[in-house]
Amino acid sequence: MKAVGLHQYLPISHQESLVDEEVKKPSPGKRDLLVEIKAVSVNPVDTKVRAPKEGGEQELKILGWDAAGIVKEIGTDVTMFKPGDEVYYAGTIARQGTNSEYHAVDERIAAHKPENFSFEEAAAMPLTALTAWEGLFERLGVSENPADNQSKSILIIGAAGGVGSIALQLAKWAGLHVIGTASRPETVKWAKEHGADDTISHYEPFKPQLESRGIKSVDYIFCLNSTDEHWEPMMDAIAPQGKICSIVETSTPVNISLMQEKSVTFVMEFMFTKSLFETEDMISQHDILTKMGHLFEQGILKTTLTETLKPFSAASVRKAHEKLESGKTIGKVVVSGFNQE
Repeated sequence: MKAVGLHQYLPISHQESLVDEEVKKPSPGKRDLLVEIKAVSVNPVDTKVRAPKEGGEQELKILGWDAAGIVKEIGTDVTMFKPGDEVYYAGTIARQGTNSEYHAVDERIAAHKPENFSFEEAAAMPLTALTAWEGLFERLGVSENPADNQSKSILIIGAAGGVGSIALQLAKWAGLHVIGTASRPETVKWAKEHGADDTISHYEPFKPQLESRGIKSVDYIFCLNSTDEHWEPMMDAIAPQGKICSIVETSTPVNISLMQEKSVTFVMEFMFTKSLFETEDMISQHDILTKMGHLFEQGILKTTLTETLKPFSAASVRKAHEKLESGKTIGKVVVSGFNQE
């Protein structure tokens, strides 16, 4: 089968950073679905895994985790899917990725594709949707009942990106007062179209900007960009006994003592944790994607797809990586079209 991957960890400008190659088609394990891939999307994890580093790979390392496609075969112990089903999912970082014609995925982290979505619209969503859902409702403990959140607020840092674009929608659906950070006219517009009640700039201190909008502090902060850079501004802006969740690792030490006076809770979210460690609640990702699929079908949530690149090739995937590494993408970039010129 055709696949896009790497043998060397190189800058994306290098022609060998991602290459086209023929590899063996995978066979499904007992709980696996063998999926014919129709579309994938690119996430920061793709660029981080691909980033220049020592060493190389003798066997092609296939990146890509978001995918949408059609089930072609099922393992002997599969109970929730059958051949012909259209599915969407974010795979596990412990296996080969989705940038290939066929991909094997555990059924516990896949769900039926929203019926009203194209494969491209669906492929844009799983990783960011799962990250946003787990961050908001599992890590931060936000209630899904709007009645519980009428007087509560959340600050989403990096609101126009992939996770931010769906986190805004979910936070609004849950009844929170939603403030997003955005620094350009087009990202401010995007954030407000996707659920932000207010926007502030992440290049300026948060608290004065919030106070100028009549907001003394926020109950929750969802940090989707540069944890260490925003650490002190977050501590200023968070309410006493408030909660902060980040999806971004730190590159420098942070002063956790700043959390003490307000009794702040800080947690991390990593969407791959459940599949990487095969936790007892791993199937919750199937449940979350199923529930969100219904919200997509009802029009309560919408896809965050902004651009589709074709055909499915190393050149197209490199272009998607370049766009993401520019730091200026809005929403999600998808690659589709195997066997298209």
